[in-house]
Amino acid sequence: MQLIQQLRKEQPLIHCITNFVVANFQANGLLALGVSPVMADAIEEAEDIANVAACSVLNIGTLKQQTVDAMILAGKSARAAGKPVVLDPVGAGATPFRKASALHVLKEVDVTVIRCNAGELAAIANIPWHAKGVDAGEGNADIEKIAKEVALEHRCLVAVSGEVDIVTDGHSTLTITGGHPMMTNITGTGCLLSSVVGAFLTAGMEKPLEATAEALSFYKRVGEETAKISTGPGDFAMNFLNILHTLDRETKTFLV
Repeated sequence: MQLIQQLRKEQPLIHCITNFVVANFQANGLLALGVSPVMADAIEEAEDIANVAACSVLNIGTLKQQTVDAMILAGKSARAAGKPVVLDPVGAGATPFRKASALHVLKEVDVTVIRCNAGELAAIANIPWHAKGVDAGEGNADIEKIAKEVALEHRCLVAVSGEVDIVTDGHSTLTITGGHPMMTNITGTGCLLSSVVGAFLTAGMEKPLEATAEALSFYKRVGEETAKISTGPGDFAMNFLNILHTLDRETKTFLV
């Protein structure tokens, strides 16, 4: 059974501490995928929610210190319960606070996957890079080499999205091609991807490298199929949710 079909059958609860820009799109995307989201960032309940959820996804997109504290509590609780944790270090290179917060979470939490873009990876690795807010920016570094080094340093998987996605545990590396440029023209696709990776991990923790790669591949195919029936960012966002819902279901059909 494919992981997508398994997680749709099991409908795991995915805990997201995320940013207010994408929370609605992220929750609707998880529902469309076939799993259950809970968007709980209160420090008073972070541990309890993470303990009962199947995975916790930590996203620093709109950051406050209290959010960081809640992420650490949730991450520790999830890992103590044997659940995967995905860190999305959104815009880690944009400000010292973001970078310090991402590194603090990595120090305190046994993160399963860092899901990032090239600029965010460079910031975590302290590599010179021309950041552009929360976008990937530009640079000349060897991203695959850096990803391997970061994976080994933090004892986790690193999944870097871009034209060609990379996922590595520091020893083995898988690359995933596909997708569509329109995916970068709507906000939240990267944040939702981190949650989708988390969902796939709930069904594939026996082989987390392969499960993460499968999530990345599935997501790129959603983008490709969505682009075929979309004319611009407005209907792309709507169609993306529809294709996310229908791709690889047993009927093999697409609802639009």
